Amino acid sequence: MKRFAGFSLDISNQCLWQNGSQIALAPKPFAVLRYLTENPGRLITHDELLDALWPDTFVQPQVLRTYVLELRKLLGDDARQPRFIQSLPKRGYCFVAPVNEGAHAVNGGNGGAKSIALVGRTKELESLNRLFQLAKDGQRQTVFICGDAGIGKTALLDAFCQSLDASTPVHVARGQCVQGVAHREEYYPVMEALAALCGCEEGEQASATLARLAPAWLAALGRQVASNGVRRGPGELCAALEEVAVNRPLILIFEDLHWADESTLALISALARRRATARILLLVAVNAQHPAIEHPVRVLKQDLGMRGQCIEMPLEPLARSAIRELLATTLGQSTLPDDLDDFVHRHSEGNPMFALALVKHLIAQELLVRRNAGGNLAWSLSEPVDKLEPAVPDELAQMIELDVQALPPPDQRLLEAASLFTVAFPTWGVAAALDEDAAAVEEACNALARRLFFVRRAGYDELPGGAPSAFYVFAHGLYREVLYQRQAPARRAERHNRVAGRLANLFAGREAHVAREMATHYEAAGNWASAVRALQAAAVQASGRQSHRVAEELLRDALRIAENLPAQERTAIAEEIGPILAAGPPAIRH
Repeated sequence: MKRFAGFSLDISNQCLWQNGSQIALAPKPFAVLRYLTENPGRLITHDELLDALWPDTFVQPQVLRTYVLELRKLLGDDARQPRFIQSLPKRGYCFVAPVNEGAHAVNGGNGGAKSIALVGRTKELESLNRLFQLAKDGQRQTVFICGDAGIGKTALLDAFCQSLDASTPVHVARGQCVQGVAHREEYYPVMEALAALCGCEEGEQASATLARLAPAWLAALGRQVASNGVRRGPGELCAALEEVAVNRPLILIFEDLHWADESTLALISALARRRATARILLLVAVNAQHPAIEHPVRVLKQDLGMRGQCIEMPLEPLARSAIRELLATTLGQSTLPDDLDDFVHRHSEGNPMFALALVKHLIAQELLVRRNAGGNLAWSLSEPVDKLEPAVPDELAQMIELDVQALPPPDQRLLEAASLFTVAFPTWGVAAALDEDAAAVEEACNALARRLFFVRRAGYDELPGGAPSAFYVFAHGLYREVLYQRQAPARRAERHNRVAGRLANLFAGREAHVAREMATHYEAAGNWASAVRALQAAAVQASGRQSHRVAEELLRDALRIAENLPAQERTAIAEEIGPILAAGPPAIRH
């Protein structure tokens, strides 16, 4: 969704919504509006728009005017005082309203678009409101809202803006850092925020202040003729923003700072460090451990923090109770199917975006369906929770894949090898899978844990002989699943066999102690015969400890895996294990 001033542009379904009502929009006007909202706050020339929408066809520029007129009529926009689409004569158009990204809500069955509810963030919302009161009193505030992708940074900002007292005049200017833009266009999110500031109903005063104190910035917006040789500098813009905030406080928001250019970071640094009284609340949303984050972002946050010039507000995963509230609000019913909240919380790790994506996936797979119950439609599960497969939804898999692709190839290989382990991955095991030096792999894993939000150090194990070996965990099981599936089956099998072989070497003479783990890797590698032998050895050990039930389970697992072997081998194993199971504990022990 692209959201702006009560409208929502639904990219997936190619339609426009206003306050829950769908507005008919033909394909070409939709394409024009989509391109403009994807590039807000900057001049889109006629040629750029024509090339984007009609790349292989000659179309007269007058066609664009027809579509823009249609869009203005639908949006209730005035060309003389534009709230959305500003015409720049003989050049093109600029979308001047602030645009926010929003996820699709689960369709509750009425066809309407619903906004995602904010749950579990009461303390953070109260903190933002307290900081805004300080900013209103002239104590400028800079806040870094930090958290993983999908943790709810944008939802918190949306809720905060909506919670502002309508009786208190305030400027809100919002800019979005965009992946890949930083190297081509400096100050991109700043220009988007300025366009929103100058394009709102009260933007005339802001435009006049910029014209007087920061004319180069206003010229860059296309709102006045640029003077030759005049460059945009952070100092004059800071002074202009401080004066804009004199009559009404200014809330300046920059999202996804991990994609920001260095010029934008320099402006944030200058604005946060200035000592003059200013009624400015600067809110910065950042995934501080994103794989692609540049070193200057970390330095900026740490430096401002050490000087007491910023506040860090980390967003933690949601508790199960908050996930339950989120699901109830999203599905539109207070009573949820049994254990659905536990399933979603467990597999989403408390990440609200992951939770909603899992629910959408269950609905798409018809595992979560609406049925008539006593004359009312209610959501129910078509399978018990313990039968549900926690597959990674496509949209999350694509997002995680982008995160992984941003890493250097050696780091990708390391994480793929780590995904062979279901709970925690030991560095000796990763080294075995890659056939590399264990000490070097441990150093590499330690470096990844410092840089990546989805890898965390979990502790140390003591190997046979007393040598320590660190082990780590994936913060989200979904990352592990994507990394596991992206490997070629033959490569995965090779790595699983290496890990099982390394276990046998480490525990030489005591293989039965790790036989079950060895069997897990052999089975994943398709090495059925070795898996069966390992399980038989583990069964003998379990029976020797009087764990007869465990021994029986191991032998039944061996029979199950043996079904993959050729008929002759399968029959031989069945003839060996069958009588043992029938005879009971003494036979297992011997």
